[in-house]
Amino acid sequence: MRRCSCGFRARIFRSRFHLKAQDKQYIREKGLEYNSLTMRQIFVSKRLAPAEPKNDGKQTPMRGHPVFIAQHATACCCRGCLAKWHGIPQGVPLSAEQQVYIVGMLMSWMRREMEN
Repeated sequence: MRRCSCGFRARIFRSRFHLKAQDKQYIREKGLEYNSLTMRQIFVSKRLAPAEPKNDGKQTPMRGHPVFIAQHATACCCRGCLAKWHGIPQGVPLSAEQQVYIVGMLMSWMRREMEN
C-alpha cells in the first residue's frame, strides 16, 4: 500500500465532504469505537473486502451514515478508488492488513471532523 497522493481535482472533490451536525450527534451517541466496529464488520468486510464487491463503484451512498461520508472523503468508497488513490489492487480480496488500513483512514478522518 502506498500513502494517498490525491491529485488536485480529487482533493477539491473530496474536501467537500464534511460531517453534518446530525452525523456528529450520531457519533457522540454511539461512540467512535462503535463506529469502528461497524466499519470493520459491515462497511469494509462486507462491502469492500470481496475481490468483486456487488455494485462496485456504486455501493457507497453519498449520505445516510457518517461512515459513507468518511468513505468518500478518504477515497475508500469503492475498489476503483482504493486502487487509484491508495494502491490497493482490484480483483483480489482485501487482506486483514488492508482492512485495518482502511478503517484507520476512516477513523482518522472522523476524529478530525469531530474536532471541527
